[in-house]
Amino acid sequence: MDNIVVEALIRALSVGTPLLLACLGAIINERGGVVNLGVEGMMAVGALAAFAVASSSPDANLWLAVGASMLAGAALASLHALATVTLRANQFVSGLALALIGTGAAGLLGKKFEGLPLFNKVNDWNLGGFVINPFTVAALLLAAALAFYLNATRSGLTLRSVGENPAAADVLGVNVGAVRIWAVLAGGSLSGLAGAFLALSYRASWADNMTGGLGWIAVALVIFVGWRPLRAVLGALFFGFLYYLQFRLQGNSPVPTEVFNAMPFVLVLVVLALAGLRGQQGDAPAGLGRPYVRGER
Repeated sequence: MDNIVVEALIRALSVGTPLLLACLGAIINERGGVVNLGVEGMMAVGALAAFAVASSSPDANLWLAVGASMLAGAALASLHALATVTLRANQFVSGLALALIGTGAAGLLGKKFEGLPLFNKVNDWNLGGFVINPFTVAALLLAAALAFYLNATRSGLTLRSVGENPAAADVLGVNVGAVRIWAVLAGGSLSGLAGAFLALSYRASWADNMTGGLGWIAVALVIFVGWRPLRAVLGALFFGFLYYLQFRLQGNSPVPTEVFNAMPFVLVLVVLALAGLRGQQGDAPAGLGRPYVRGER
């Protein structure tokens, strides 16, 4: 029984890691007032960039591969920043376009990497008998750091003020556009890092659609956890456990595989509905999703 519990926890942490990283990135975006639905696309290009660098030679530097994934995610996010912050386009439409562009480009450019070996991968750490992945450790530390940043630093409070009331922040001398652009780029880099985990550790390979909808769940997870980084840890663990349960039950049930594949997404709808009934969406930043134009009310 103990072994089953430990296995479930380890698997839930593994699957929950990319969810947590991407969710933290989306929290940064939305705390600054910008919705970015392109998480799936940024994860995909991050995974491709990481695998391309890591598979280039047996001596490839994995840290360089991780950096490439974050840079790729931020580069794709810059298109969203240009469209929504600079040109004030609809944030939801831009984010959907970003998801399609990212997954499509990754699928097209990644064809030449399918079936190639990964010479090096990021291996788990054995900490006194407890096995944990370095990406998981990084995600947990980032969650704690982001919670501290948002609540206890001047820069974090500035970010929150831009998301809540950009006009008031502007009056106080804050460059609203610059803060929002920074938030979008930071969120994109964390989404790219989530993709790197899939390519360098969890799957240690490249395949089209390897993100498998995790980016969309991460977007929903932001609402579920009320835009709070520490709650995101529990939320990611919960959905990680659902994925573990999905694979655990598939081989021991007469229910079609498609039902289990759809289970995490169905439960996303359920938990979001519950969050709406509890009025949790009232925790959203007041300026979320609205472009800021100086002088407009």
